[in-house]
Order: sequence, then C-alpha cells, then structure tokens
Amino acid sequence: MRDDHRTPEDYARYVLGLLVAVYVLNFLDRQILSILAERIKADLDLTDAHIGFLYGTAFAVFFALFGIPLGRLADAWIRTRLIAVGLAFWSLMTAASAFARGFGQLTAARIGVGIGEASASPAAFSLLSDYFPPARRATVLAIYSSGIYIGAGLGLFIGGLIVDRWDAAYPVAAAAPLGMRGWQVAYLAVGLPGLPLALWVSTLREPRRGESELAAAGVRAAADAGATRARHPAAGAEQQGSPFLEFARELRAVVPPFTLLNLAIIGAGRSAVLRNLGAAAGIAAATWLLIAALGTPAQWIALGVGAYAAVSWSQSLARRDPGAFAMIFHTPTLRLTAVGFALLAFTAYGIGFWAPPYFIRVRGVSESTVGLILGGGAAAAGWLGVTTGGLWADRWRRTNIAGRLYVGIAAAVLPLPFVIWMLHTSSVGLAFTLAIVANAVTSLWIGPGASTIQDLIAPRARGTATAAYLLVVTFIGLALGPYTIGRLSVALGDLRTAMLAVLLANPVALILLLLATRHLERDEARMRKAA
Repeated sequence: MRDDHRTPEDYARYVLGLLVAVYVLNFLDRQILSILAERIKADLDLTDAHIGFLYGTAFAVFFALFGIPLGRLADAWIRTRLIAVGLAFWSLMTAASAFARGFGQLTAARIGVGIGEASASPAAFSLLSDYFPPARRATVLAIYSSGIYIGAGLGLFIGGLIVDRWDAAYPVAAAAPLGMRGWQVAYLAVGLPGLPLALWVSTLREPRRGESELAAAGVRAAADAGATRARHPAAGAEQQGSPFLEFARELRAVVPPFTLLNLAIIGAGRSAVLRNLGAAAGIAAATWLLIAALGTPAQWIALGVGAYAAVSWSQSLARRDPGAFAMIFHTPTLRLTAVGFALLAFTAYGIGFWAPPYFIRVRGVSESTVGLILGGGAAAAGWLGVTTGGLWADRWRRTNIAGRLYVGIAAAVLPLPFVIWMLHTSSVGLAFTLAIVANAVTSLWIGPGASTIQDLIAPRARGTATAAYLLVVTFIGLALGPYTIGRLSVALGDLRTAMLAVLLANPVALILLLLATRHLERDEARMRKAA
C-alpha cells in the first residue's frame, strides 16, 4: 500500500514499527557479544575485564560522545535520513568485527558500532514525539524501546545457535570456510541485514517539529504544507543554516584537543579556557589514580576522555545556546531523573550482559541452550516489561503528574528479590525462570525515563537533550555496569558475588527518583512556558 493511502494515524504506526525494527538491530548487534564472550575469550586470550570493557566502555564512551553532535544534527537535519545513514554504518562495523584478530581490532570495531548506533535514538525519540501526541508519549517510546529486548534476545538466540553449530561442524578453524570461527560467522550474520533496512528507512517522511504539541493545542497544519512534506521529505525539517556546520561545531566541542580551539572560536574567554584546563587536569589525576588502584588502563583512559569531552561540550553549549543549556542543566527534575535512571541502567546492563556467561560458566549450560531460553524468554519478557511500563506510566500520569516517575521507582525495587533468588537457587530451571522475570521488571523504567526527558524539554532542543540524557545513562549504565561486574569477577574470582554487588545501585536510584517528584510539576510548567 502506498504511503499516500494511509491515514496519519496509520502512517505514524508504520513509522513506529519500522523504527522498532531499527532498534532491534541496534541491540542485536550490541548484545551478541554476551553469548559469544566465552568463545572470544578463549580465541583471543582475553579476561572478564577485557570483555566488560569491550561491551561497555569501548562502545559506550564513543556512543555517548558522538550522540551529542548527532543529537544536534537530529535537531537540524532530516531525522529519517540520519537514522538510515547511521544504521548502514553500524551494520558494516558489526560485520567488520568478524575479521578482528586481537583485542585492539575488536575494540576498534566496537568503537565504530558505538559511533553508528549513536545516531538512532536522539533522532527516533524526536521523530516519534512529533508523530504521536504527548499523552501517548511514554507508551510510544516504550514500544520503540522494546527493540532493546527483542534485539538482545535475538542476539542471544542467533549467536548461541550459530556458534554451537558452526564450531561443532568445524572444530578445527583451518578447515572452516575462510578459516572462520563460529563467533566470527555470527557477527557477519547479524551485521549485514542492516544494509537493506537502511534503504527502507530512508523512504520515511519527515514531520514538522513540534507538530504533536500544535495538534494537542488544537492547531492544524495547512493542507498544502502537508502535501509539500509528502512530496519533499526535507520540508518541515525547519533547518536553520547548514545542519552539517552545526554537526561540525558540536563535534569540535567534544573531540580533544579541538575543544580548546572551539572555546576560542566561540569567544568563551580566558576564564572558560582556564576552567577547561583545570577540569582536564582533575580528570587526568583521577584517571591516573584509578589506573594505579584498579588496573585496566584502557577502561579509565576512555572514561577520562569521555568525561573531559562532556565538560567541554557543556561549556560550548552554554555559550552558543544558553536556552538549551539552561533547560538541560538547570532543570532539577532532569538532573535527578537522568542519574536515577542511569543507575537503573547500571544494574540492568550489568546483570543483562553477564547472565548468559553466568549460566554457561557457573551452571554449565551450552551456548545454544542459553541462547534459546534466555534469548526467547528474555526477549518476550523484556518486550512485555518495557511496553507495560510505558502503558502503566501513561495511565498513572493521567491521575498524578509524577506517575511516570513512580513507575521508575517501582523498577528500582521489583528486580532485587528475583535477581538475588536467581543467583542462589540450586535449580537451573528455576534460575532461568527468575532471570526472565527479572528481565521484565528491570525494563519497566525505559519508557517513563525517555518520556520524562521529552516532557521537560522544548521541541527545538529535544535531540540535544536526548543525547545528553543518553550520555549520562550510557556512561553510568553501560560503561560502568558490565565492566564493574567483570572487574569484580576477576578480583573476587566469583562471578555470582560480582553480580550481587551491583544491586546496591538500585536503592540510590530510588532516592533520586523520589526527590525528582518534588520538582516535576514546577519544571514542566517552566518548559511549557518556554515552548
């Protein structure tokens, strides 16, 4: 059926469905490392700390940093085109992982995947916020975010199936086609399908920015403007100046040593440069201390570079766009919720990534069985949890303005008994069941978290704000969660105890989200006035 024959509601659902497919590949490519970890460790002579770094920090730092300029590009360029280009790039980099012959090469490929995947969510969040009304925002963004669990589950299933069967058929790598091991074939199998999907995404129409808010206020776009947008996807992008010049400026603001040049170009002044250098010195000292105390230099150098880049970007944003800076950094609810949800991500990413190696190593289950049970079960449970969280949040919001945050609070409490029980039961079957249930309840916060950020930011800056939110969630959740468990596993010699330790993040998240409920009504009123 041609796009012109769809109603606006039908077309919005079609866009949502296609973007879910994009997000499925996003997390399939990202999560497959979990089920392949034991084979990669043996083949490339790596440790748990290396694997935690590859899954978390190597990916997360570049995902977060490039999310900032790509979020800015999402605010200035055609969002559908940005998603398509990013999808093609990260799919190629996933396929390139198959040809890694060492830790350094695999790290480079993971960095490429992180850069490419950074294009998806800022543009998709902004796009869906224009296609659907604010009252349904948490549900829609939760459905989009369900791609996390579908993709992660498919990654476990496909990866486990391929690696078991390929390595059984070719136990000697030299006898296999192209001399490839099963984990390398798995990377090719999940990477290449993203290329045709990228072409499909490029055909989507671009809505006018802020259209859902205008519709909610009773303002209808002119029919001829809608016809123009249907013929020309660029119409409605409301570009100001060159989108790629904006992207280059934002990139300059986060990539050292161009960060200092950027401050000079935007006229930030000597005091700003001195503050920047002071921050760099402090971060360098902290990085050195962490390396001395904990080892794993790549982990802390990457995080140090990321932290310095984030400081430099915030300085640049304050100078170039004080309105957006104020909305992002001076909104108490946004600050509290960003860190609170990031701590929930710390637990979710850590437990989610290490659960398959735990069942393989500690419980003695094969990769294909873990992939089948955790892949299928966790995908269904995660989809159910994230969708239920969005529906629950929107319904609760109708009677209480803090309803979405209350769902986040529930997500901080509910997983704890299931994860603890999973790690202590003697029954493998019960442990699998508890892992699947835990996957459902750890996902409840994702839709409420994403929609809360959108509710607190004016439409013109949503891509930038989403990138900033994802930076915090990614640094705390993805860069530190899996690595912390891996590092503790090496130090303690016990993966189970390491997984239990990260649950301490949830009570802190609970406190932060409770504090956020006190500021929410005032901060949303301020946003509506600004918009």
